[in-house]
Amino acid sequence: MRAASVTIRDVARQAGVSAMTVSRVINSSPSVSPATRSRVEQVIAELGYVPSRLARGLSAQRTGTLALIVPDVANPFFTLIVRGSEDVARRAGYRLLLCDTRADLDVEREVIEELIAHRVEGILIAPVSDRSRDHLRRLARFGVPFVLVDRTIPGVDTDTVLGDSAGGSRQLVEHLIALGHRRIGMITESDAVSTARDRRHGYETALTNAGLVVAPELLVGGSVDPLGGRDGMRRLLELEQPPTAVFTVNNLVALGAIEAVRATGREVPDDVALVCFDDIEYASRLHPFLTAMEQPAETFGTLGTQLLLEQIENRAPDRRRTVVLPGQFVVRRSCGAAA
Repeated sequence: MRAASVTIRDVARQAGVSAMTVSRVINSSPSVSPATRSRVEQVIAELGYVPSRLARGLSAQRTGTLALIVPDVANPFFTLIVRGSEDVARRAGYRLLLCDTRADLDVEREVIEELIAHRVEGILIAPVSDRSRDHLRRLARFGVPFVLVDRTIPGVDTDTVLGDSAGGSRQLVEHLIALGHRRIGMITESDAVSTARDRRHGYETALTNAGLVVAPELLVGGSVDPLGGRDGMRRLLELEQPPTAVFTVNNLVALGAIEAVRATGREVPDDVALVCFDDIEYASRLHPFLTAMEQPAETFGTLGTQLLLEQIENRAPDRRRTVVLPGQFVVRRSCGAAA
């Protein structure tokens, strides 16, 4: 008999006990005598029986499964969140399902429906945008605990782990101003994403506090990837008065922006200074270049999963918690200043 085809009834028949007794042995019930437990365990080993974790979980109203939903697993920031989350989940005895929505609302809705159907015990989610609100309210209706990470959504009341997007972007732009720049562009994404709103707010606050005009033509939007960075920088460089410095909403956009600058025969930082949010860990070790507001991405995952487990285990306070993690300002060559 192949181990994969062995059932709990096969074990019970060979051990001379009921299937319920085998189930009690598997679930470490104290009601089974030591002799019976030893006999059942010996048969389990002989037959190579592997209990179904899902079936065991369903009988106890548990599946032992958490989920992490991110908008772009290829983004190094979210990759590190995955690492931190999985670490905490594994230590707590949970499996972690990773879901990548590709920043697509339809995919996010489908993923959430599937996770509800599979009865995951909790979800850590970086939502696509404010339009994810209905998806999260559906989780609440089904009683699935969830924690927001990196992004907030107005009207959604749950625990949240965030970075200081407004304060971090203000510091980046203030640094450019201190270096003498007066026309500073920003390449961002849709204001429907809370991090983009907050980083734009920090950008505008820094300019206003310095007595500089917030010029609409210097603020361009696009996708948060190298393609969006190339397109955004190209549009800025085509202005009659192009910016002398640019702040990009994240590191992937910065990579595309650098490509666009070099495509015109210019260089960063000689012709255009550049700063961005988030670092690229391995690239910065090999070739330290980007001036960045580095966020503790792995900590987003660890803290978010800890908050989620507290909700699942009914250890969370009634008041919802918001944890704001400060970034680390790292000065490198791309801004034109000495590190």
